[in-house]
Amino acid sequence: MQTNPYKTAEQRSISTDSFNNSTKLSSTFASVSFAVEFTIMAKDMTLLWGSGSPPCWRVMIALEENKLQGYNQKLLSFEKGEHKSKEVLDINPRAQLPAFKHGDNILNESYAACMYLESQFRSQGAQLIPGGQAEQALMYQRMFEALSLIDKLSNVIYYNYRVPEGERHDSAIKRNKENLTTEIKLWEGYFQKMEAGSYLAGKAFSLADVIVFPVIAYAFRFGLSAERYPKLGAYYAMLKDRPSVKATWPPHWLENPQVGDALREF
Repeated sequence: MQTNPYKTAEQRSISTDSFNNSTKLSSTFASVSFAVEFTIMAKDMTLLWGSGSPPCWRVMIALEENKLQGYNQKLLSFEKGEHKSKEVLDINPRAQLPAFKHGDNILNESYAACMYLESQFRSQGAQLIPGGQAEQALMYQRMFEALSLIDKLSNVIYYNYRVPEGERHDSAIKRNKENLTTEIKLWEGYFQKMEAGSYLAGKAFSLADVIVFPVIAYAFRFGLSAERYPKLGAYYAMLKDRPSVKATWPPHWLENPQVGDALREF
């Protein structure tokens, strides 16, 4: 587009401003249009969840990262046994949360729900699966390796809840604690080998972080020491301020940030 040499500087300025304003306006309309479209898509989704549950939390983070706000959701109480209600059983016959439905598609396993959301809505929001081969391999490795961390955490935190009093043994408690200590040191070591400020699969936030962060946060809630595990502590501090994490932070954690000291000695 050629500039008319006979225009005054003021006229050229007005012309340029008009073009810029028109471009900004078009961009704004496009953003609003996409936001409306995402909201419409989200309206076809239903999530039944429980506060503080890492499986529920990761699905909520995935929804936020894919800009799928406005989905139908209902907070249920584990204490009141609401996860065993007919409302949940109609979606998840295992009487567990989350219970997630998109149209006629039901995905109650949190890993499956997160992977499904990224597969179906990868063109919007954050790109949660890295393009690089090495980063993608590391992402999947950390995602599924986290199952070991979850298992070992649960064996310590919920031992008394799961095992009847007459069947509890000091040797089992000691073994569970040793296994968890080894596991936590392993994850601390992963971050020690990476640059400061890294995410689980490298420099970019990925599906691995969506999956694993709620578990790390859970550990700190139960007293894990950021001084003893500074790399995990730095990772936790970095991600807790991420918009998708802040928007989905367990509501009862805001009132009571730390529930106990079961992991303080680790």
